[in-house]
Amino acid sequence: MKMPAPPNRSLEYATLGGGCFWCTEAVFQLLPGVIAITNGYAGGTTANPTYEEVCSGKTGHAEVIQVEFDPTRVSYEKILETFWEAHDPTTLNRQGNDVGTQYRSIILYHDARQKAVAEQSKTAAQRLFVQPILTEIVPFTTFYPGEDYHQNYYRSNPNQPYCRAVIRPKVEKFRAQFRPPPQ
Repeated sequence: MKMPAPPNRSLEYATLGGGCFWCTEAVFQLLPGVIAITNGYAGGTTANPTYEEVCSGKTGHAEVIQVEFDPTRVSYEKILETFWEAHDPTTLNRQGNDVGTQYRSIILYHDARQKAVAEQSKTAAQRLFVQPILTEIVPFTTFYPGEDYHQNYYRSNPNQPYCRAVIRPKVEKFRAQFRPPPQ
């Protein structure tokens, strides 16, 4: 679905995929200036895909987060800086044990400014990695929200084994690196 303009015209969207959307969502929930996050699917060809269809690898979609943010509190540049820190953009179609095209690293830009900033950010981020960054930077077309049980997953299931083993270390790393102020 096309994302409507946020009610407050000063809000913006960023659409990012960095592996499992539960992990990416959990990190971005800590970033001041982020208003809302919706887990979902983008970058593919199948209309209205289900989680099971996306996991099959046949839809072309990636698991992504749709970040609604207040650019007076957090810049798109900071959103992308967090993106590079939150995952390994040098692995093709995988993050840790999550393997498949649905886990690829992808930035879906919403306008020409976001495209330019994403390309500059990718070039700058390369200094953080030995291997080349493989992140796709492509135009945003359509976003399909994920099923309700995928939303706010880490906060709703902090003791689930995947959350404890995979997401919690990413959240703790983010807190240690960025030390965002309490919200």
